[in-house]
Amino acid sequence: MHPIVKKRLFTIIALLIVALHILPFYILVTTSLKARGNFSSKWIFPRDISWENFTLAWQQANLGHALLNTTIITFFAALLLIFIGSLAAYPLARRQTKLNKWMYMLFIAIMVVPPLAALVPLYQLVVNIGLMNTHLVAILNNVAAYLPLTIFLYAGFIRSTIPKSLEDAARIDGASTATIFFRIIFPLLKPVTASILIISCVFIWNDYQFAIFFLQDKDVQTMTVALSSFFGENANNLNLVGAAAIIAMLPMVVLFLFLQKYFIKGLASGSVKE
Repeated sequence: MHPIVKKRLFTIIALLIVALHILPFYILVTTSLKARGNFSSKWIFPRDISWENFTLAWQQANLGHALLNTTIITFFAALLLIFIGSLAAYPLARRQTKLNKWMYMLFIAIMVVPPLAALVPLYQLVVNIGLMNTHLVAILNNVAAYLPLTIFLYAGFIRSTIPKSLEDAARIDGASTATIFFRIIFPLLKPVTASILIISCVFIWNDYQFAIFFLQDKDVQTMTVALSSFFGENANNLNLVGAAAIIAMLPMVVLFLFLQKYFIKGLASGSVKE
C-alpha cells in the first residue's frame, strides 16, 4: 500500500473513532439544553437554550451534597494512593530480590481479579466493624481496589525513567533512603503521578458498584448514586437527567485538561519495564 494512501486510511479511521466518542456527548449536550416537552430530533441543536435545566437538576437531585461527598472520597483516596503506592513501588523497582519480584507479580495478578468478586466478604466485614454509610469505607475500598495499578505504574516509571546514579550520588553525600525518596525521587514522579491521578480519580468519581452497597444513606451518597436515583424519578424528563450528568462529569473534565500534558508521558513511561 502506498504510504500516502496508508496515511489517509489511518486518518479516516482515527476520525471515525473520534466521531464515535463525540456523538454521545453531543446528544447529551443537546438533550440537556432543550426545554421540557421539546421533542425535536436529538441531532438538532436547540434554538432556545434552557439553562434552567441545570439549576433544577442541581436542586432536585441534591447534587451539591453528593458533589461534596464524592469530592471528599476522591481526594483522600487519591492522596493515599499516591503516598502508599509510591512508597511501595520504590523498593520493588530498585531492589530486585526474589521476594520483591514475587510481590510485584502478585500486584499484577490482583489487577485482573474483578472487584465484585470480593463483594460478599467485604460487605460482611464492613457491617461487622461498623463502617457502613461512612466516607472512610469508600476511601479504603477505592485505595485497595486501585493500589495494585498504582504500584505497577510507579514501579515501571522508576525503573525506566529515573537513573540509579542519582541515588548513588546522594548516598555518597550521606543522604538517607527517606531523604533520597522524598527530595530526589518523588519530585521526578510528576508525569506518572498525573497519570495515576487522572485514572484513579475518574474511576473513583464514577464508582457505582460499591457505592450503591456501602453508601445507602442519602447523607453520604455520591454523584453516581444520586444520579441513579434521579434518573429513576425523571425517566420521562431526560432534559434534567442530561443536565445532571453534565454537572457530574465536569470536575473530571477539568482535572484532565489541567493534567493532560503529563498524562501520555507518564502512562507511556510507566508501562515500560527494563
